[in-house]
Amino acid sequence: MHKRWYDIDPTVSLAVSLMRNANIMTQYDCAELIVKRSKENGIDLADNILTDAFSYVLRRWYDTDQKIAEAFEYLKCLPQSVQKEVALELITLLQEAETR
Repeated sequence: MHKRWYDIDPTVSLAVSLMRNANIMTQYDCAELIVKRSKENGIDLADNILTDAFSYVLRRWYDTDQKIAEAFEYLKCLPQSVQKEVALELITLLQEAETR
């Protein structure tokens, strides 16, 4: 049984883990990619939902920054197959950031 929504797919779980260990600027690049790809796939969250989601108790590592928390809300709303595609793009982005 998986405790976290992103642990359902090992690729998504790896992308989230790598993103967590990246520097904040790379995390922002990843967040922008997630939001862009989500919107391309028809996901557009209302501002009030994001504000409400961010006002919860900050329990997860990505809750401490609103931009990153918003990106994860978008990622969570994507179908699992698209989550995996985005995760692969994130992994590539994170690997490129490491070599800079």
